[in-house]
Amino acid sequence: MADVIIRPYRPGDELGIADLIVPIQRQEFDIPITYAEQPDLRDIPGFYQQGAGEFWVAVDGDRVVGSISLKDIGQGAGALRKMFVAASHRGAPHRLATGLLTVLLAHARDQGLQAVYLGTTAKFLAAHRFYEKSGFSLITPDELPPSFPRMAVDTRFYFLSL
Repeated sequence: MADVIIRPYRPGDELGIADLIVPIQRQEFDIPITYAEQPDLRDIPGFYQQGAGEFWVAVDGDRVVGSISLKDIGQGAGALRKMFVAASHRGAPHRLATGLLTVLLAHARDQGLQAVYLGTTAKFLAAHRFYEKSGFSLITPDELPPSFPRMAVDTRFYFLSL
């Protein structure tokens, strides 16, 4: 990961974020969604960079190759969202997913959060394994806090106590 830098989102990253996320959603996982249908991506500062929240990008040169975000959902909890890694940067030697998650969890702890929740689809099998190996526990939708921002496509939910 020597050439990859993980840093907070800044204005001007939008096209790179869209070029990373939308093709993975549409082509790899057949989720029929567009950038325009994701208002959180069109207003990252207003949606994510509030309270204890943040949005990070992983950049290799001038290309966005990874993303992860933390939405402050109140009551000492955060929601992990928009974790995507370009196929070219998955697994060894990059370990970019681990790097992104490490940054998010360190930030969450520094902000005094006590829990992180996430939702994912049944299709993201590699993500399920990754989250479970990273200490997240599978939970039922009934165990989510009322403030958790559920996505219509999410069918699996995870929890990590900090």
